[in-house]
Amino acid sequence: MQITWLGHSCFKIQNNETTVIIDPYADSIGLKMPRVSADLVLSTHPHFDHANFEAIRGNYFKIDSPGEYEIKDVFVYGIPSFHDDSGGSSRGENIIYLIELEGIRLAHFGDFGQKELTEDQLKKLEGVDVLLIPVGGIYTIDAKTAVEIIAELEPRIVIPMHYKIPGLKLDLETLDKFKKELGGKAETLDKLKIKKKDLPPEETKLVILTLQT
Repeated sequence: MQITWLGHSCFKIQNNETTVIIDPYADSIGLKMPRVSADLVLSTHPHFDHANFEAIRGNYFKIDSPGEYEIKDVFVYGIPSFHDDSGGSSRGENIIYLIELEGIRLAHFGDFGQKELTEDQLKKLEGVDVLLIPVGGIYTIDAKTAVEIIAELEPRIVIPMHYKIPGLKLDLETLDKFKKELGGKAETLDKLKIKKKDLPPEETKLVILTLQT
């Protein structure tokens, strides 16, 4: 499996058979969404910075609602959640996607805004290997809450997303606070190439991906 960060909450996840794009954004956020091809495109919620399907090329399968899906060699589980901590009354609903590919369980939290996971969400996310989690606060959970969720899930690898970077017009916190809250060393990569057998055996590893356009 190879994981590439295309900016904001958008990732490209691929192997030799399948390419998955999650949360393609509109260029109006200040970043240029790459025009990429995909077999499968996921959107965690319909806001403009997470649902620009028009930017994706190819005859792809679209997922934008909770449920279970099997497309080619990819299993996708859409888990209902909220964009805020008031039952969706402020910002609506959000979908956590659990993706199984090549024996690896990867979770993308979208614009998760709850202060904590429910028991049902925790159960469904049990055994997550790679966690893509928002850390910029304001519209989602902040660094402190993200670290608390990481402690609950105990993933092998954590990749932060949805934080302030140069060019982004959205008002978010930078990555610094999250790195301080989590502690430990971080590895910075252009892309993460990982196999099940190569996952860290015990401790959680922080991986910072650089923006690829």
